[in-house]
Amino acid sequence: MKRSTKNLNRHGVKLTTRISAGITLLMLLFVLAGYNRVYASDVPYVSTKPARGAFPLAINGKPAPIFTGAGEYEGVTMALKNFQADVKAVTGNEPLLSTDKATGKQVIIVGTLGKNDLIDQLVKSNKLNLGGLVGKNEMYFSQVVQNPMPGVASALVIAGSDKRGTIYGIYSLSKEIGVSPWYWWADVPIMHKDNLYVLAGKHTDGEPAVHYRGIFINDEGPCFQGWAKAKFDGLNKNPSLLNGKLMDKGVNHFLYEHMFELLLRLKGNFLWPAMWGNAFNDDDPDNPILADKMGIIMGTSHHEPMTRAQQEWARYNGKLTGPNDKKWDYSLNGTTLKEYWKTGIARNGDKEILTTIGMRGDGDAPMGNGDTKALMTLLQQVVKEQRESIAEVTHKDASQTPQVWALYKEVQDYYDAGMRVPGDIELLYCDDNWGNVRRLPDLNEPKNPGGYGIYYHFDYHGGPRNYQWVNSNPLPHAWEQLHLAYEYGVQKQWVVNVGDLSPYQFPISFFLDYAWNPKKYPANSLEKYTKDWAAQQFGPEHATEIAHILSVYGKYNGRRKPELVDPTTVRTSTPYSLTDYREFETVVADYNKLKDETIALSKKMPAKYKDSFYELLLQPVTASANFNEMYLASAKQKWYGNQGRVSADDEAQKATKLFAVDARISAYFNDTLAGGKWQHMMDQVHIGYTSWDAPRNPQTRQYENKLPAFVKVTPVSGAEMGVSIEGSANYWPKATTAATLPEFTKYPNTSRYLEIFNRGDTPFDYAVESGAPYVKVSSIKGKIDHQTRLWVNIDWAKAPKGTNQVPITITGPNGSKVSITAIVNNSIPVPTSGFVLADGYASMEASHYSKMVNGDKVKWLLLPDRGRTLDGLEATPVTYPRIENPGGNSPHLEYEVNIADTGTVKLHVYTAPSVDPTHGKGLWYAISIDDEKPQKVNIDPLIENWRVAENVMEANSANEAKELISVHHITAPGKHIIKYWLVDPQVVVEKIVVDKGGVKPSYLGPPESYRVVAATKK
Repeated sequence: MKRSTKNLNRHGVKLTTRISAGITLLMLLFVLAGYNRVYASDVPYVSTKPARGAFPLAINGKPAPIFTGAGEYEGVTMALKNFQADVKAVTGNEPLLSTDKATGKQVIIVGTLGKNDLIDQLVKSNKLNLGGLVGKNEMYFSQVVQNPMPGVASALVIAGSDKRGTIYGIYSLSKEIGVSPWYWWADVPIMHKDNLYVLAGKHTDGEPAVHYRGIFINDEGPCFQGWAKAKFDGLNKNPSLLNGKLMDKGVNHFLYEHMFELLLRLKGNFLWPAMWGNAFNDDDPDNPILADKMGIIMGTSHHEPMTRAQQEWARYNGKLTGPNDKKWDYSLNGTTLKEYWKTGIARNGDKEILTTIGMRGDGDAPMGNGDTKALMTLLQQVVKEQRESIAEVTHKDASQTPQVWALYKEVQDYYDAGMRVPGDIELLYCDDNWGNVRRLPDLNEPKNPGGYGIYYHFDYHGGPRNYQWVNSNPLPHAWEQLHLAYEYGVQKQWVVNVGDLSPYQFPISFFLDYAWNPKKYPANSLEKYTKDWAAQQFGPEHATEIAHILSVYGKYNGRRKPELVDPTTVRTSTPYSLTDYREFETVVADYNKLKDETIALSKKMPAKYKDSFYELLLQPVTASANFNEMYLASAKQKWYGNQGRVSADDEAQKATKLFAVDARISAYFNDTLAGGKWQHMMDQVHIGYTSWDAPRNPQTRQYENKLPAFVKVTPVSGAEMGVSIEGSANYWPKATTAATLPEFTKYPNTSRYLEIFNRGDTPFDYAVESGAPYVKVSSIKGKIDHQTRLWVNIDWAKAPKGTNQVPITITGPNGSKVSITAIVNNSIPVPTSGFVLADGYASMEASHYSKMVNGDKVKWLLLPDRGRTLDGLEATPVTYPRIENPGGNSPHLEYEVNIADTGTVKLHVYTAPSVDPTHGKGLWYAISIDDEKPQKVNIDPLIENWRVAENVMEANSANEAKELISVHHITAPGKHIIKYWLVDPQVVVEKIVVDKGGVKPSYLGPPESYRVVAATKK
């Protein structure tokens, strides 16, 4: 097995064997006290240098032997065998692993309290105090014990409160010595170290905050399925057969052993297994046996009740008889379904299982004809009879078997309409499939005894479009919504849809780390978390650069998921605008800048990091940058083609070339990376979406990437000039409206462009004449083959006061002329503070407030990078009750803006696409200008028509933002204060735009306006 690694930055307590004469007595006492101090495991506790009281795990490459009890859990023994391999990968030598009597000067003793004789004897002899473990869940202590038994000078003892507690202690030490949890799934290399010392003290992670913590392998075709078949098919010696047909297709216990190990190394404990054409229990009889041995709690997804996979019904219902024998319909086939489900419960035996109850329609769809009342009645009957079956099979009350009811999609409608299940059943709330929580417990109602969970998404196959290709999940988004869920008491189960698992390594780590201890990671910790994760995979030297790349590419892909990019129209293409704010060009330039940074860094990385760096950074960044540039070229081709520009062919050639680059990137990942280990893992179709599902070849009906169609251009004979300008989809002389460039102002001092292009097959000469010497054009004459872009600037030292209109005349072939107007506004006073309204708008990032006003019990919280363009702000605590009547000195944010005119203005407020978790009360903020009464605005009003509501929610999720507009009136020119008022703390504000009629259609909104900072924020 190929192993690999990292070199962590060690900055914990380190003691040398000699104490200098200058150390103070106080410091010495502090150091000695450390022997009994309990440390959280995020404090590094392994050093490559000796320290006072430290345990020598390995000296000169020779590791200490490992001892455990003969009666220990098999899963613990399996983890110890992996630890053996970890130590060998680090030191070059494998330690002894024995269940015999512990012998040796220094030994490692590992075991579970109450299950391991060695551990229990140490406790009984008062050599080890494990009172803090008794009755705890999944907790461990790791500590150095002096003279634990005759003949042993010191021992490193890892003791767990239960099986998983011990396993987590083992893998915590693996991580400390330099083995990343992602050594296999992301080919992270392992650095060689001759000497390893475990520092004195008691180390622990404590107990997990969330009971069930895991992932869902879903939407796994074609990547995961193809990879599994290529890598693991044929290894199983005892496959399940149906009519002589092998069913596992590589998704067998050989694969799951790697997945279970990964989950345990990440301190996860739960799995919804692969289910597209796969059936965990039915494919390979060793799958559930292995899960139980290793300590993984198994479940089945929201539409696979009673531990039976959806595929099992498809495989076996043909054996039944009767007119309705093949229908997944309890009203028609209830008796058969009941027996079918009882078989699923019976085969579980005494394994750790979380049983999904309830029922959805076949194929992840609603049941029946949409009659909610009738379906609720039927579903109540289903749950009742399922619980009767559970009790019958297990011979104990149904409440003794852990169960969960998933309120996914239409099932939440039943819940909202009043359907309830017995209180011992966990209620699994769900997001909107795009990472926005749809429902939370009512804090004013009694808590559900069975607790609450959340089903979350990092991947989705469904409307408005799939997103399955590369990671598009910024951590700040996940943090904000998971924090919200946790604070509302959703603490029983967290499970996240991760599709193929790759390429979601980074967000998976965060999801499971955060589920273990949310209090450890406040909103301002994500930069550090990312840097620490980068150091864990690649060492500390370039951790800051790597963290920056991870964060930025997640943000860029998260603000518009790649599959949602589509060159449809000029103004909303991809949907970034081609004409306004240079939006699409800026998006691509930003991506390409990040790509260049990533490529440059890849050349600095040692050769051993080549594969892991490619998987985790280089491929997603270069592929995403290439993808967006290809779509920019495709969008320009369509735009130019419709205008008859001969340069449309240039864009077609560029898009075609970039399409080929995308194919090469995927081919390298599949065929060459890590010696071909990841064959098929980058097969996901991602180019050419026009509906929710991936594009297909019209002849074969197979999914395939499809380059957007080009517009054919037939050049006119001779030369024909066309002129386009920034801010317009038209071109002249064809357009009948006047050609006017966006306004020029001193604040900001922005250039504007115009393009001269050829619609014919013959080059031509052009000349440009400015109507005023202070209006400068970058070129006054030249030759046009296809097209050129000219820049217009203002010499403000020479520009007269006031607002002036200056003509720019372009002369082309055959005496053709186009006149463009430059509006030069030199009337804006020099600002002393605040934003400046220019070109008809003032755009303000939410985090750039001029004043923050907090309440006594509720305060504003900055969410770094929780925004499509910058940050977000919400209130804390998020459980704070609604402020029904904001105003006066209630919590608000103030923004200074200089407005040189009066009249009506609109305030555009951009928020995160949060969903009202109360289902009906809405999510509100309030907004005002100066001293006017605040206007309350609901960002998520209740829509009774579920289809309309679904479409609105999908649009908001796809846009990763909501834009709300209110109307106000300015009575006097000058400085004004925009006040954004707290109403509901769950609303995240990202941007505010004052619109005096100048806001143009765009995706991200106008870029931030000119701003003068005059005072320190309070």
